[in-house]
Amino acid sequence: MNSTTLTERSRDNFQDSYQDFLGATSLTKADKAGKLVSQVDALSLTPEGLEYLYEKIGEMDEAGIFTDTPWNEPDRLVPTLVKGTLKAGHPNSTFEALSELRMLSVARGDSTSSRVDAGEAAAFLEEVFVHNLEFVFQEPTEEARMSMSEREQKKVQSLFAFLLQHSRLEGIKEKLAEEITIVCEQRPVVTRPAREIIRLVRQKEELTDDSDSGKLLRTYVEELYAPSDKAGQYPDVPGYEAYLNQASDEELSKEAQIIGEKMRSHGLVSNHHASLLLRLIALGKDQLIPLALRLNDTGEAEWFRHHKFVGKLIQEVVHPSNAQCIYGFAKMLEKGLFSRQAVRAGLDNMRRVRLHSKTKAAIIQSIEEKHAEVSALQYLIGALIRILGQPLGVGQGNNPTCQSARGISMWSQHAPAKLINLVMNAATQDNLAYRFEGQELESSLLGKGLVEKLDYNLDAVSVILVPKLDKIYNEMMRLASGRVEDPHKWVNPALYGQWIQVGFASVYNYMLNAIHDFKGFQRVFYAACHPQYNGGRRMVYPNPVGIYITSSRGDMLGFHAVSLLRVRRDPQGVTRAYFLNPNNEGRQDWGQGIKPSVYDHGEKHGESSLPFHQFAARVYAFHYNSLEVNNWKDKVPEQEINQVEKLARESWGRAYAWNEIPKQW
Repeated sequence: MNSTTLTERSRDNFQDSYQDFLGATSLTKADKAGKLVSQVDALSLTPEGLEYLYEKIGEMDEAGIFTDTPWNEPDRLVPTLVKGTLKAGHPNSTFEALSELRMLSVARGDSTSSRVDAGEAAAFLEEVFVHNLEFVFQEPTEEARMSMSEREQKKVQSLFAFLLQHSRLEGIKEKLAEEITIVCEQRPVVTRPAREIIRLVRQKEELTDDSDSGKLLRTYVEELYAPSDKAGQYPDVPGYEAYLNQASDEELSKEAQIIGEKMRSHGLVSNHHASLLLRLIALGKDQLIPLALRLNDTGEAEWFRHHKFVGKLIQEVVHPSNAQCIYGFAKMLEKGLFSRQAVRAGLDNMRRVRLHSKTKAAIIQSIEEKHAEVSALQYLIGALIRILGQPLGVGQGNNPTCQSARGISMWSQHAPAKLINLVMNAATQDNLAYRFEGQELESSLLGKGLVEKLDYNLDAVSVILVPKLDKIYNEMMRLASGRVEDPHKWVNPALYGQWIQVGFASVYNYMLNAIHDFKGFQRVFYAACHPQYNGGRRMVYPNPVGIYITSSRGDMLGFHAVSLLRVRRDPQGVTRAYFLNPNNEGRQDWGQGIKPSVYDHGEKHGESSLPFHQFAARVYAFHYNSLEVNNWKDKVPEQEINQVEKLARESWGRAYAWNEIPKQW
């Protein structure tokens, strides 16, 4: 049954309940209001339902829907409290949604209130937007994802999509610019969130002011919609292509240089870029491709070494509706990946595969703006190119699959041919096979993993790999459970590969649900990873680390998988842990002032970072070289360990009993 039919049924049910509410006595009013709000909850899941509620909100307000509730006096409402109420679930979240619709109605002049005027209502909504960016841009934080049901998340995101569509953005330009910057600095594989913000800004704002935020927003809009003067003159792709067909070599060179630079500014690729690149290759202008991709010396040498193969791949995969992979091509060239024979062979094989029908359907479902000329295989290879070029840009989306996303990122960095082979098996067989402790596991023969219903706001590679990896990971954990130690000790090397260190430490005792020898655990962690206390050794491979996720109040929320990538001093001289966070939206707040940064502290694109002791305070499991740490673990200062323990005990540690008896690590 489609959403329109559901909305019509919900609207009829709402109308029945609304009439009962209007006819209720003072004794039955509260009961009838509760039943009415249940119907509001159902309607608020769809744009059509929200539109209907918006039309009714002025009337509902006058009828007393907010009487005897905290929302009865709109002039006393506090914007910063909205998020907490929305996360509280029905009925509070439903009343909150109605309250925001009332403010929108007043701000737009569609209804009036004796307590707030249009300007005050608009200012209130602007503050609400600023404090709820995770919902505005449909990128829930780890805290929201773990604490809210899927239904509640959908309701809240639908609400903010509606509010944003019907509001002016003038008052939140600075926050919009900041949000796009946070997203783009990470160079994500999935650029949809940034693109949607930019599209919305372009639709709703003139962007003529010279404020810093206005200029920055204008830059982002130009990068996508007018990356050169000529592209701006021909905003539609056919018009721009007609210009390219008659352009001189000098004009093509100028276009290549300007558009290549625009792409590199923030990692966003315009549709015009695809048209230009395809035209240059068709004309045999090999010397202009390094300009169009703005390649460094390594990338340029790689292009001329493999231009026939790469050029053919670009012609087969790139399209104005599949343009973002151009950035992936540029990064792959600069990493020298096309010089790896296994990678070239794997990509050549991918060009020839026949997709399984389920694979094809899943890929198409994940593409928001599909184009009839772009096949599912083109979208898949484009996503694979992006991941190979941007291994730290992989995300889990709104899925409890951090383990799988972490694996895709690891293979992209250190086993790209393995990743290509996994993608090929998943794409053609709708299946993956793994060996675990002598048993062969096939995803198609296994039960459910952690994913109940996949969020398709992922890249095409993740869409087909994650559900299968999730099943295999879940089965490995089941087979390894019941042992004295953490099952990840055996599962991580089996899932990710043999570069995972043999030594394993977990401070969490599964059997006793307790924390065991925290200080000893931290000494091993410092001796394994901190260059000041391990003889200056640097990490070679990503370390699969388990961390405790905490709320902005420091309360325990659950477990999370990240990859510790490196430990370095930042430009300010602070030793920081740099890590891949598969749920990395740049607005994390783990309490106690622990807020992971995504740029401005020496991060590479895609990394999060924290001062080392803050990161250590959330770690509960990691791998290490057991032959080396014994030489260094007793050299870690007690003062360093004590500050980490204090942070841990006063946050997630409150949820556990602590056993201080020393353990043999």
